[in-house]
Amino acid sequence: MSMIADMVARGAAATPDKPALIQDDETLSYAQLDDLVCRCVAALKASGIGKGDRVAFLGLNTIDYVILLMASLRIGAVTVAVNWRLVPREIAYIVKDAGARFLLTQSAVLDNALAVRAEAGLATILLGDGDFEGRATFRQWVQGFDPDRSLADLADGDVAVQLYTSGTTGHPKGALLTHGSLTASLSQGRKIGEGWAAWLASDVSLVAMPLFHIGGTAWVMQTLNGGGTGVILAQPDVAVIIAAVQKHGITKMFAVPAVLNMILNHPDAQGADFSSMRVLPYGASPIPLDVLSRSMQMFPNAQFVQMYGATETSGTIVYLPPEDHDVAGTPRMAGCGKPFPDVELRIVGEDGQDRAAGEVGEVWVRAPLVMAGYHNLPDANASAFVDGWYRTGDAAYVDADGYLYLFDRVKDMIVSGGENIYPAEVENALHHHLAVRDCAVIGVPDARWGEAVKAIVVLKDGENADEAGLIAFAREHIAGFKCPKSVDFMTELPRNPSGKVLKKELRKLYWQEGERQIG
Repeated sequence: MSMIADMVARGAAATPDKPALIQDDETLSYAQLDDLVCRCVAALKASGIGKGDRVAFLGLNTIDYVILLMASLRIGAVTVAVNWRLVPREIAYIVKDAGARFLLTQSAVLDNALAVRAEAGLATILLGDGDFEGRATFRQWVQGFDPDRSLADLADGDVAVQLYTSGTTGHPKGALLTHGSLTASLSQGRKIGEGWAAWLASDVSLVAMPLFHIGGTAWVMQTLNGGGTGVILAQPDVAVIIAAVQKHGITKMFAVPAVLNMILNHPDAQGADFSSMRVLPYGASPIPLDVLSRSMQMFPNAQFVQMYGATETSGTIVYLPPEDHDVAGTPRMAGCGKPFPDVELRIVGEDGQDRAAGEVGEVWVRAPLVMAGYHNLPDANASAFVDGWYRTGDAAYVDADGYLYLFDRVKDMIVSGGENIYPAEVENALHHHLAVRDCAVIGVPDARWGEAVKAIVVLKDGENADEAGLIAFAREHIAGFKCPKSVDFMTELPRNPSGKVLKKELRKLYWQEGERQIG
């Protein structure tokens, strides 16, 4: 039996009246959530959805997504949460690639859903916050069925969630997270037996990170699996986060460094009572030591834990425990930490040989937490896996104690505010502009977001284009958060003899000597 498929049912049996999820003015107990999940099971089955079928979600964080996710897990269907900030072309690609014929969405992004309906082959669209084409709201639809408490025959290798990551070639890739990989991920905290990782009956967690990311979906799973109460925010609005921590007595919150930095600089945080915070995991991008130190002072009772992982590893695989944190700073705070019990790491050089402690190579991972592969991408899988080891694309070294320190990025990925952005996607968009002859996209330092997207453009002879026009053009083709924040112009891009753009040379123009070029 899948541990993740029946977590709500277990909570309902143990603490039926305890609040499971809170959003705005709604509170659902574990018994009420379990009832809705089981009704949703019946509703999905009545719609012809069964094991292996894909159900998509496009919208802001909502309790409705959790109901759909938990019901899908019970019947063996696969949930595909789509980034609502994407433009229709990007949304259509994901929904079509996944083969999802059912979509739960919201009024705010309904136009984008309708724009892709025909191309993506969507048979059913339901709104969470209104009726649509004669159909009731998602919740009313679910309430029209009697609870179905059956549980599909599920194996560890069955796919549970399909989350899309930015692609090196310009198209996102669907990472196949299984019942086994997610169950293994949830079990790591228990296996290390450290106090910060335990879930207490009194724990109230804040679910503010986007649910279309592993950081959001895995966090709400951690909360429900641990029997805690989850407070869901539609999106990570800093003023709302500050108010929610105080109103609900939040004890656990996962945050990306950019959000911590914004909390530090927000006027509402001055004098705010953050004393309830017990554990504060952070990650998804490197954190400046100054931001970390000031955050530790802002949340004086919280144990800080750095998390390193990826969508492809079902979340965290390496953690920096509280004892390695100090407001004054420690050498280990510059690193990611040590692997969870079920995680094996290798640091591999370009020659395929393991590197000694202190020597830089690519991080390879072998663990039950690793995905089954990318959906319908045999070539990508062949390059991502070597003899059962997943190649992360991150360059790092380990010290003599086995602690991991990121050094650089093997891939060109930019991390801006916790969002992964591949330059290829941005470059592809800009190359469609009639005035662009050549372009390269890199990440440059940004005080608020960690990194910002910069385009370096070579114009065709006799053609004209300015920064504002190129940024506006990019917005027509890709999501706003991927678009360049700035554009510089050159007459030629530096290339090696084989024609490859020397991005390391371009980065040197914008990064100070010794600054980490990963965030």
